[in-house]
Amino acid sequence: DTLLTSLIPAPCLSQRKKLKECIKLLDDYKHDTLPPGVSADQLWEAQKIKQAIIHPDTGEKIFMPFRMSGYVPFGTPIVIGLLLPNQTVMSTIIWQWLNQSHNACVNYANRNATKPTPTSKFLEGYVGAVTSAVSIALGLNVLIQKANKLSPGTRMIIQRFVPFPAVASANICNVALMRHSELSEGIDVLDNNGSVVGSSKIAARHAIMETAFTRVVLPMPIFVLPPIIMSYLERLRFLQRNCRLLLPIHSVVCLVTFGLSLPVAISLFPQMSQIEVSRLEPEIAMATDCKVLTYNKGL
Repeated sequence: DTLLTSLIPAPCLSQRKKLKECIKLLDDYKHDTLPPGVSADQLWEAQKIKQAIIHPDTGEKIFMPFRMSGYVPFGTPIVIGLLLPNQTVMSTIIWQWLNQSHNACVNYANRNATKPTPTSKFLEGYVGAVTSAVSIALGLNVLIQKANKLSPGTRMIIQRFVPFPAVASANICNVALMRHSELSEGIDVLDNNGSVVGSSKIAARHAIMETAFTRVVLPMPIFVLPPIIMSYLERLRFLQRNCRLLLPIHSVVCLVTFGLSLPVAISLFPQMSQIEVSRLEPEIAMATDCKVLTYNKGL
């Protein structure tokens, strides 16, 4: 479901009336009061729209730029900026700051919200992620500039790969710091009926580790493939004669790569993940007869 949801641009444009109709249709299905003539395809479409817009824990709408279905259209301009060649110190700081600002809001909007998260935790995660991203990016750029044995061309190519380690490390910090309160308070685990069995710190640790892993996998193709592709395309005589086409082509390459990598990354682990009761706290195992419990991993 998550994989399908991320591929649908329509939820970003769904109007309130359409969303209400989808929620009503799903409620009718849940209470066995569906009107005649409703097909399975209509139910699946309603489910996908609801999942793309409504947070599973709070039941509230997620702000459009921070939905997973809006990640590509709102995040691609930042990716393009991060991958521009010949970055200055100031441009590196600005693009890393914009990227981690967007990531922080996405992480917060799609977190496990079974427990309240204070604003201070959000600010800690935000400052930590931005600081780590900028520090790593600037540090790597300085090392490359001091590498006298490298030719200017080789130095420029290597410099294009700097955003990946900077973004990947900052993404881990971002997730860990933004959701640190879950580790101390735990997250709700549910039985087969959707009832809360208890609050588990072990499930919270699994949720954060899985989310952090997807945040490392996600930028891998986005920040590795475009530099390779563009370094090849820039050698073509046609593009050397038409330099104005480089930025549009670069933008298309980033957009396509981002659009393909996002569903792959978030489908590595389902949003509603399961864990064996034997791996959880003893008090939770004693509170249920279920062998497996469910928790919201977040996205």
